[in-house]
Amino acid sequence: MKYLVVSDNHSDRQILDELIKRYNGKMDGMFHCGDSELAANDIMWKYFTVVGGNCDYDPGYEPEQLVTIGDDRIFMTHGHRSNVRFGLNVLSLQAQEEGANIALFGHIHQAVAEMDQGILFVNPGSISQPRGPVRIPSYAIIESTPEKYVVQYYNRAHQPVEELVAEFAK
Repeated sequence: MKYLVVSDNHSDRQILDELIKRYNGKMDGMFHCGDSELAANDIMWKYFTVVGGNCDYDPGYEPEQLVTIGDDRIFMTHGHRSNVRFGLNVLSLQAQEEGANIALFGHIHQAVAEMDQGILFVNPGSISQPRGPVRIPSYAIIESTPEKYVVQYYNRAHQPVEELVAEFAK
C-alpha cells in the first residue's frame, strides 16, 4: 500500500492541485493532516481524507479520522489537541485506543517518522512553512508492505529528500 501525506499548506492551494494531478489514482490513500485554511466543503477534499487543524476555522472539519486500507488502520489528527509539541504520548494513546498501526499528524511543521509500540508515527512536515532543523517544505509517501514501512519525504519540486527517509520493520 502507498499513502501520500501532506499537512500545513496554509492557504497554498496550488501545491494541493499539483499533488492531485501527480498522484491521484497512484496512491491507495491521500491524507491531509490539517491547517489547509480552505473551506471544509472544498472540492479538494474529494481526493483527500482530511482533518481540521488549529487554523481551520470552518466547523465542518472532523478533528480525527480513522481509515482502514488493507491491513493498515490509520488514525489521523492535526495534533494540536494531542499536545504533539510536547511529545507523542497522547497521540500514541489515541492511536492505541483505535487499534491503529499508523498515526498521522501535522501541527509542528517538522518531518517526523518514528516507530513505537507497533505504531508508525508520521508527520509530513509543512508543505508551505517548514520549521525545525531541516527547513525543507515537504510531504511524505509511506509504503506499507507486510514486512516493513518505508517513509520517503519529497520537496515542493516532487524530488525525494535523501536525508529524510526512514525504514521500519513491522
